[in-house]
Amino acid sequence: MKRLEGKVALVTGAGSGFGLGIAEKFAAEGAKVAIVDIKEEAAKAAAHQVGASALGLAADVSKTADVKAAVQKTVDAFGRLDIVVNNAGISHRNRPMLEVDEEEFDRVFAVNVKSIYLFAQAAVPVMRGQGGGVFINVGSTAGIRPRPGLTWYNGTKGAVHLISKSMAVELAPDRIRVCALAPVAGETPLLATFMGEDTPQKREQFINSIPLGRFSKPEDIANAALYLASDEASMITGVVLEVDGGRCI
Repeated sequence: MKRLEGKVALVTGAGSGFGLGIAEKFAAEGAKVAIVDIKEEAAKAAAHQVGASALGLAADVSKTADVKAAVQKTVDAFGRLDIVVNNAGISHRNRPMLEVDEEEFDRVFAVNVKSIYLFAQAAVPVMRGQGGGVFINVGSTAGIRPRPGLTWYNGTKGAVHLISKSMAVELAPDRIRVCALAPVAGETPLLATFMGEDTPQKREQFINSIPLGRFSKPEDIANAALYLASDEASMITGVVLEVDGGRCI
């Protein structure tokens, strides 16, 4: 039997990168998947790529109306909602903390942190009505081992980790599990932003800080998310699972 047979998942930021990898893995394991992305074309294209069990939805995860609509459309299409993966995220470019302007600061916190609040508001009542569910919030090694140049981004990911733990305790009586993932940087559109510039020298420097000697891949993150979302992890909640090749050691 497939590990997510009969489950319905909603994955944000799933038009590319880690989110798309998670959506593909979930669908392969039997789930119906709502693929949410701020770019409608990317969401639709990703849903087409995943197959008939996927639904492409456009939404800005920092906007209340968009989040409510995404959750409602998922429930309308598939009848329930078992898993929410808060994967959508952005960063300011790697640079001194005082060079990040207020507008950019607000946007990073809105996408990376406020989105979790909004999806909790929209999805927790649905999960309570079903008797349970799972949230997986995508944090980062940046929230565990912060480095200069990404101070405000690091702060958002520290918030993701702590919020996940607090949600886990508060929602446990509702049989809603909440976990977080802490990936090391991967081959995604954010890589150049993290490094400041994408050059062979910068890549080598970053890879040298990872004991296993490579960037993460969408499949790495998808495999970890699959485990946490599955019934195999039914006794696991409140954890921050590092998928980092040893970077945080």
